[in-house]
Amino acid sequence: MTSPVGSMYRALEESMSRKNEAAIFISDQQRENILRGIFSSYYNELDHKEVIFDTNRIWCTKLPALSRLFPEARVICCVRSISWIVDSVERLARQNAFELSGLFGFDASSTVYTRVNSIAKSSGLVGYALDALREASYGAESNRVMLLEYEDLCRNPEASMTRLYDFIGQPRFNHDFDNVEYEADNFDLQLGAKGLHAIRRKVEWIERPTILPPDIFQRFQNDAFWRRA
Repeated sequence: MTSPVGSMYRALEESMSRKNEAAIFISDQQRENILRGIFSSYYNELDHKEVIFDTNRIWCTKLPALSRLFPEARVICCVRSISWIVDSVERLARQNAFELSGLFGFDASSTVYTRVNSIAKSSGLVGYALDALREASYGAESNRVMLLEYEDLCRNPEASMTRLYDFIGQPRFNHDFDNVEYEADNFDLQLGAKGLHAIRRKVEWIERPTILPPDIFQRFQNDAFWRRA
């Protein structure tokens, strides 16, 4: 699930920009203090705050600022073949055959091609995340970024999580990979995408055929830039 901290951060950035005529009265130090304050205010009620995991795609685009706000900050990016991500989203749309989804603008006349174009554009669900990931991976702060492959996580979750804990410098937590469940039904139903955040109990790799037309599946085959030498 995406936390609300990212959208609040972005809203404050805009309100403190030159777009606001009163921005002349806000110094860079004040901007930094206010943006840092979002995190401390939002997570203030937690009992243990040594390590916070905040989930939002925008953090890949905010690394220059995050590195100053939180020098120990790290970004964990879960990556997967773009073709299979698109396949999963289309599969979800077909499972909800009687419900129009906000993922595609609640468009009743959509086809698989218009749905894919909607999420693949730079402002779409997949396109934005991919552009942000490229920015983080090739930027000056790329040493703060860890890419965690979906297939690696499914096939060997223990080794993947050990690598993750090593990256963030924290002791390993003893996960039960046969009993992992999560859902966000209220959020998913509001979006018209029931099951979007539902997770199977067991972490495992499951082979399946694609439901996408071959030309769409091939369209994204070269977008997994992190797999190239």
